[in-house]
Amino acid sequence: MFYGNVYATRCGGHVLKTRESGPPAPDPRRRPRRDPLLKVLHGKQPASREEVAKPEAETSSGSSSVHRSSFDGARRKGLLGYLQLLGPGLITGASDDDPSGIGTYSQVGSQFGYGLLWTALFTFPLMAAVQELCARIALQTGVGLGVSLRRKFPTALVGVCIFALMAANTINVGADLGAIGAGGELLSRGLLKHQWLVLPAALLVVGLQFRLPYGTIFRIFKWLTLALFAYVVTALLVHPDLRVLVTATFVPHFQLSKDFITALVAVLGTTISPYLFFWQASSEVDEMRAAGLLREQERRGVSLQELHAARADILVGMFFSNLVMYFIILVSAAVLHAHGKTDIQSADQAAAALAPIAGPFAFILFAVGLIGTGLLAIPILSGSAAYALKEFFRLPGNLAAKPQYRPTFYAIMALAVVVGGALNFVGIDPIRALFITAVINGVVAPPLLVLIVLLGADRKVMKDKVSGPVSKVLAWAATALMTLAAIALLLTNFVMR
Repeated sequence: MFYGNVYATRCGGHVLKTRESGPPAPDPRRRPRRDPLLKVLHGKQPASREEVAKPEAETSSGSSSVHRSSFDGARRKGLLGYLQLLGPGLITGASDDDPSGIGTYSQVGSQFGYGLLWTALFTFPLMAAVQELCARIALQTGVGLGVSLRRKFPTALVGVCIFALMAANTINVGADLGAIGAGGELLSRGLLKHQWLVLPAALLVVGLQFRLPYGTIFRIFKWLTLALFAYVVTALLVHPDLRVLVTATFVPHFQLSKDFITALVAVLGTTISPYLFFWQASSEVDEMRAAGLLREQERRGVSLQELHAARADILVGMFFSNLVMYFIILVSAAVLHAHGKTDIQSADQAAAALAPIAGPFAFILFAVGLIGTGLLAIPILSGSAAYALKEFFRLPGNLAAKPQYRPTFYAIMALAVVVGGALNFVGIDPIRALFITAVINGVVAPPLLVLIVLLGADRKVMKDKVSGPVSKVLAWAATALMTLAAIALLLTNFVMR
């Protein structure tokens, strides 16, 4: 079957394309502009695509040896093959459990015990529906979310949302760099101050994005997701009461108090974040590029097999994200709240408090997980900002290109890391910084979700891949919930003082 007049079978980095009457060429006004910094640095454009692309270390595509759409190849390889099919969805879900999220979940668990465990189960279908929608838009249109939104909606409206996203991501990068430093200080028992580790962590992240091939970057991201299992292992070490867990997981608990409402809003704002929307879509486009579909016309249209593979990837990623969220709240409740430690304000404080109660092994696992998730989330935060801005301005650039030929794209990523890292040295309270980020995300998410849901339901754009009833209900529910969350956040922190 043909979708968008293009059929492509992608397996093991090889692309077999059959074309009928190809789609019309894109409007020249929509084609990427030249990189504005390139002429300043080199004085000329690169001669070929091969000159622009980073050299790949292992496969011709830079992706795993089995593309996500190749179920037969995955089945032959067994568990390893199925793991190779996981990609953008898994990485996006894992990055949602960054140090700022860990700090939020730790605080929630220490303050309210098991009272908010049910939110992990409740937010799972909403997160999955939103991320599936973003992936489907990218797979069907062949372009990133920023491009699709700008083509359909007023430029000013999309621009305000994207620049607010850039601000929120930069602040979040700073908080996560500080958390990596705090984790290193905890592991060194104070021998290394957390400020000393901010610069090395920032250089490591920037070097990773600048120097390594696209495929290698994503393989590293996949391995870093293993750090999140530290929280699952820690939960097994603290021996929680299973009967209490079952009740808290499936029976929602509410308190009509300012602190509880703020905690609930913080959890929602942490799990459904705008930067995840752009990263998911851009990652899908990069996966297609890595499979050899370099032109937009070739990427348009998605087969049902590819769509099912993407959905499976996203479901696994979102389930993994919420599973880790569940266990962080569980550990904090079982170890900290149960022993009267209800004033934990961040993840590093939670890790330090675990040591005398749960033992050094749990403490080390928690601190290592903090560092690993920071190294995973920071490139995605800065990368999603770069993708959003370059798509909005119709500039070229992606993680598969060499920095010297796409300097503006890489400069945006580096700027987010540098400015975020600098926030750790100007006396800004990290908790206050995270609150500001939550406010910005809470304000940006609802209008962005409205635009994304409307885009996914537009038959002119999505053809036969428009959102179905289940997708619409869940996506609109997430939009309404995030809108209420933004209002509640403002009311609880500025009105109910």
